[in-house]
Amino acid sequence: MNQTPNIPFLDLVTPHVELEDELTAVFLKAIRTGGFIGGSMVADFENAFAVFCSTEHSIAVSSGTDALRFALMAAGVEPGDVVVTVPHTFIATTEAISQAGAIPEFVDVDARTYNMDVEKLKEYLEQQCTKDPDGKLISRRSGRPVSAIVPVHIYGQCADMDTILDLAAKHHLFVIEDACQAHGAEYFSRKLNSWRKAGSMGVAAAFSFYPGKNLGACGEGGAVTTNDAGVAARVKTLRDHGQAKKYYHDIEGYNGRLDAIQTGILHVKLAHLAKWNAQRRERSAVYGELLKEASPALVLPYEPSWSRGVFHLYVVQTDDRAGLMAHLAKENIGTGIHYPVPLHLQKAYQSLNYGPGSFPVTEALAERIVSLPMFPQLTEEQQGRVADSVFQFLGRVAVGQGR
Repeated sequence: MNQTPNIPFLDLVTPHVELEDELTAVFLKAIRTGGFIGGSMVADFENAFAVFCSTEHSIAVSSGTDALRFALMAAGVEPGDVVVTVPHTFIATTEAISQAGAIPEFVDVDARTYNMDVEKLKEYLEQQCTKDPDGKLISRRSGRPVSAIVPVHIYGQCADMDTILDLAAKHHLFVIEDACQAHGAEYFSRKLNSWRKAGSMGVAAAFSFYPGKNLGACGEGGAVTTNDAGVAARVKTLRDHGQAKKYYHDIEGYNGRLDAIQTGILHVKLAHLAKWNAQRRERSAVYGELLKEASPALVLPYEPSWSRGVFHLYVVQTDDRAGLMAHLAKENIGTGIHYPVPLHLQKAYQSLNYGPGSFPVTEALAERIVSLPMFPQLTEEQQGRVADSVFQFLGRVAVGQGR
């Protein structure tokens, strides 16, 4: 049996142990005040997260899926509309679109950033759509009106938002950011000549606080950020059974609230998020140095000059993914795949009538990508072990590293 210490893919224990006293105090406050739903802990976190994201409003909800669904509905998506997104993302992106009554249609991703390919988006809007007599954009594929674009800031790196927003404005569409993996990521807007936070650029944005996220709850959670007071008000109504005030229901809404204990926990963690994100960037840089000699057998993450990613995941590509993962597992090193089956090829979306070859970049990535261990408390010694094991598998020796 291999007695080598385990290197987990993700460490959810250490940060909670380090913050145990502060996190326990949140629970004690809730049970001593009876403030479990709503109240000051929810409002305080919402205000702090809005400041962190450089937005006017933040509304805490029960999950990232609800965050995206409510954002789409509040921004104006109508039943039967088309919402354009990417097939290289978790299914929650398209679930939210469908649950808002819309239909997802896809454009491929960029081969280097893994984010929405803006040239493919332009091609979709200008060649795969037409306009009705009122100037409304209509998908040739489905015959449905196109109302929105959902770029996904995958793995913690922002999509090319200047171009996406310009295309959206040209075609009278709104943009909702899926920032569920991008808490604290930044994008340099060439138009504004300034850095912008993920979640501050579209009409609204969705964040997830699933435990493994850069900012994770001790359970489920999410938030909508927006600079639009009307959108914020509609999200608040949607999350709380459509209530304008207690027992007065303007619309039929949902039970999508986030409880006080989870928001209190998130508020504690939010104070550490900038440091944790910086540590993730440092870990990424170390991986880059350790693994650079593995190229081209191992393709490392690419970060454009206009991006400051937060490395929710550290994703590489290799021809023999199964072999590499098996070798690392024998060395007690955890790995993951994000994501092995593109959404357009999932059984759940057979009715959309996409097939193999529809999105070649996404399909190629799905065969080659593997996520290496990445978390703020990852040590350089652990990363050295990961790199040694990768080189052992590849049969190479790192120049100057003595491996």
